[in-house]
Amino acid sequence: MATTPAPTESKSRPPGTRSVLRDSAFLRLWAGTTASGLATWALPFVLGLAVLQRELGAAGLGLVLAARTAGFLAAVAVGGVLADRHSRRAVVLWSALAAAAAAPLLAVGLGRSLLLMTAAAALAGAGQGACRPAFQALTAEVVDPGRRQQANAATTLAVRSSTLAGPALTALLAAFVDVATLLLGIGLLWLVAALLPGRGGPAAAGAPDAPRPRRASLRAEFVDGIREARRHPWFLAGLGALTAVIALGYSATSVALPLISRDRYATEWVLAAATTAYTVGALGGALLTARLRPRSQGWVAFAGLAAYGFAPLSLMLPVHPAVVIGAYAVAGIGIELFNVPWFTATQREVAPDKLARVSSLDFLVSYGLAPVGLALIAPAVHAFGVTPVLGACAAACFLVPVAAALVPTARHFGRPPVRPGS
Repeated sequence: MATTPAPTESKSRPPGTRSVLRDSAFLRLWAGTTASGLATWALPFVLGLAVLQRELGAAGLGLVLAARTAGFLAAVAVGGVLADRHSRRAVVLWSALAAAAAAPLLAVGLGRSLLLMTAAAALAGAGQGACRPAFQALTAEVVDPGRRQQANAATTLAVRSSTLAGPALTALLAAFVDVATLLLGIGLLWLVAALLPGRGGPAAAGAPDAPRPRRASLRAEFVDGIREARRHPWFLAGLGALTAVIALGYSATSVALPLISRDRYATEWVLAAATTAYTVGALGGALLTARLRPRSQGWVAFAGLAAYGFAPLSLMLPVHPAVVIGAYAVAGIGIELFNVPWFTATQREVAPDKLARVSSLDFLVSYGLAPVGLALIAPAVHAFGVTPVLGACAAACFLVPVAAALVPTARHFGRPPVRPGS
């Protein structure tokens, strides 16, 4: 199958001068994306409250969360193909409605049927997985190329802010309502995600929603998306580096930070402060990338991704807690220095009619290997000790992004940007 040539709209269309925050179409999409992100974050937290209130056992919690992850991984690739075949707005609508329908099923099954909760969690994960690539592709339709980095940064800011404020708000609500009601609230968030975004605007040119004359199988179209990804060496390198950092660095710190906080510092405060610092740092990174336009955008992004290595490095050494907290803040800044340009470059460089499939490949690989990393880190810590495992993971976080930055086209995440007067 012939590949679709890379889009040229960023050369032919001048960058937008009007703030994306004044664009009603983007604001509707932003609100829907934020609602879906908040609902995605809230479900594990609310189910954790159910464990505290003895409405769900620890083993049951693990089973339900595993089912959600399985549903996500099963649906994300299919969702990417459907979002390139049909209206991306329709894919967002139906996938978010599926996730919304799962919420009352979870509430009904709470304390009554673990089987029902497991099936509902798989449905929720499937809705979440199917809508993620569609949201990514819909952003490219709604926002013109010159403002996409600002749009992606605004979305990241909203999601990170929700993550920061969400626990306190949920804990406050839990003092007045039960867990079943909180689960219904998650369903309402998914309804907002389903109903609020509008259709793509003028930027949708080149990303047709009309049915194709010849329809290939889902598998063939997903494979065609893989071919499109392979056309971009920077994308494959970035996906490999991101996966290494998530599966090794993030997994290692997720396991080690609670242990270090308890055993070295004898307090839970370090755990809470470090995770909060990471989110605050990510907020700062998103604010920075909203306006940052470095000449070598890819190299800066890979440097930001490598900065996550400071988190496991800080846990290796008997340092003051402030050093650990500072390392996590730096890691948070760095992760958004990578994420926002990464999403923007994907929206710019990938053929528009294959954007959702390539985005689904991104989520499938990076999210899919994260549980593998978590499953392997704990036995590795038991076999070799915390310090060697953290050292190996820190080295991977530093070295893999550096190697990825040496790949052709990685310096600019594609072709060099066109500058005025050039």
